[in-house]
Amino acid sequence: MNNYDVVIVGSGAGAMLAAIRAHDKGQSVLVIEKSKYYGGTSAISGGGIWIPNNHQFKRKGGKDSVELVRTYLNAAIGDRVDSARVEAYITKSPEMALYLETDTRVKYEVAERYPDYYQHLPGSLPGGRSLDPELFDVDSLGDEIHNLQPASPTTLLMGKIAWNARQAHKVMAKERGWRLLVLWAMLRYKFDSGWRKKRGLNRDRRSALGSSLVSALRRSMMDRNIPLWLSTDFKDFILADDGSVKGVIAQKEDKEITINANKGVILGAGGFERNQALREKYLPQPTNHAWSATPINNNTGASLTAAQNIGVDTDLLNWAWWCPTIYVPKEEKQRGVFAERAFPGAIVVNGLGERFINEASPYLEFGHAMYENHQKTGSCIPAWVIFDAHYRFHYAMGPIMPAQIMPDMRVKKEWWNTVLWKADTLEELSEKIKIDTKGLVTTVGKMNHYAATGIDEDFQRGGNPFDTYYGDSNVKPNPCLAPIKKGPFYAMKLDPGDIGTKGGLLTNEFAQVLKNGEPIKGLYAIGNTSSSVMGTSYPGAGSTLGPAMTFGMIAADHMASKAI
Repeated sequence: MNNYDVVIVGSGAGAMLAAIRAHDKGQSVLVIEKSKYYGGTSAISGGGIWIPNNHQFKRKGGKDSVELVRTYLNAAIGDRVDSARVEAYITKSPEMALYLETDTRVKYEVAERYPDYYQHLPGSLPGGRSLDPELFDVDSLGDEIHNLQPASPTTLLMGKIAWNARQAHKVMAKERGWRLLVLWAMLRYKFDSGWRKKRGLNRDRRSALGSSLVSALRRSMMDRNIPLWLSTDFKDFILADDGSVKGVIAQKEDKEITINANKGVILGAGGFERNQALREKYLPQPTNHAWSATPINNNTGASLTAAQNIGVDTDLLNWAWWCPTIYVPKEEKQRGVFAERAFPGAIVVNGLGERFINEASPYLEFGHAMYENHQKTGSCIPAWVIFDAHYRFHYAMGPIMPAQIMPDMRVKKEWWNTVLWKADTLEELSEKIKIDTKGLVTTVGKMNHYAATGIDEDFQRGGNPFDTYYGDSNVKPNPCLAPIKKGPFYAMKLDPGDIGTKGGLLTNEFAQVLKNGEPIKGLYAIGNTSSSVMGTSYPGAGSTLGPAMTFGMIAADHMASKAI
């Protein structure tokens, strides 16, 4: 008989944190994961958590408060989410961050210069609310290193070397000392070849960003002997006569098994972005699961479907954590384009050759703008990022490293005219990618004028601290604007991808799933399985993982406080 106090479905950061907290509260815990890897989307993410009013920022003299946070979130979220849920996040997220520091292997460092995303809203700060994970030595995982969800190459220097978010920013913004940082990282990786050979691995012994977070959480679970069953697929709930959830039915090694949960079940199995039928049912059109940047075999919405079968409340099902993505041949998933859009000398246009948003905008807003513009023009899916030879030499764009590292002759043959298009003139380039020539030439002319004045008169790119965070600090007068004049010219195709769906099961302030507005006893949902506490907004870096982990802790505490 499989009998536990708490059963957790999924093994992302929120799920693993919930397991650790439940154990520390005296509960017996089991985590089940459908994939052969643990970590889910968390493992390929940036790993940051948005924790307003956190202890690390205050420790360094930062000024934040509950009142300031409440002002900001009220402005960002509005009345889209029940205020009790938002208030729970405001008050409990700092507690969760402190718990991570004192009771787990996870180590974070405050990003003092990483701004909130909506700098125009009252209560926003120019930095201090996002926390970035430090590097983690995966040698401590032993054989469990082989079960870790592989990191996305977009999170690694040159696709293979670990670095934290602050180091990545230093290099991207070309701040003083960035070349030495890259050299140091490359040498560290080279001189660690003996470890890789010993382990039979072709990866850095250090994990970074989301992989670091997941590695440290897994090691913390191992410290507590918390069982994790991989390749165990959730199928359905075990229900009592009164409708409460008493456990789950799962499939493991081709056998159907029942797992009893005395205190409750926590659903932390991600969203439904890899389920094409659910995408077509709920998300804006056109939509394609292949555009997602998430692991291909995860997040098919099994938890959502099973919960809908018992009549739960849902919300935000027509939203995703939008992010433009690029197709790369032979890679299993598309690559998200996060920071590069802010680099000076690149613009994004629709099929009319026209810009439709500030390219440096947060990726949620960028993806949403692609759909809005497509509804108006019918020509924004796909969109196209355009840049010249100067940009090509100095900056990366998706999988294309700067030409000083990856000259055109080193670009893979199969990438030409699938990932990267090239022409001697803008006119020729527009013909190759089949967008309006006059519109593109006019747009580039306007942008060249804006680069000279430093003022983007159309979308105010580079006009706030968030935009300029990833700009080139050496470019004046605006670190996000540079002329597009030097041929040859290049283009890359952007699809309206995502890093997960945003909608799901509606929960209350205790992470309990609701049915007709009332909590279902024994059923909790966190992360992208639940509808986002942030509503349709994205207040700052880490607004996905921060709530997932915080409400994982809240759910574990709530179950521990209840008698069976």
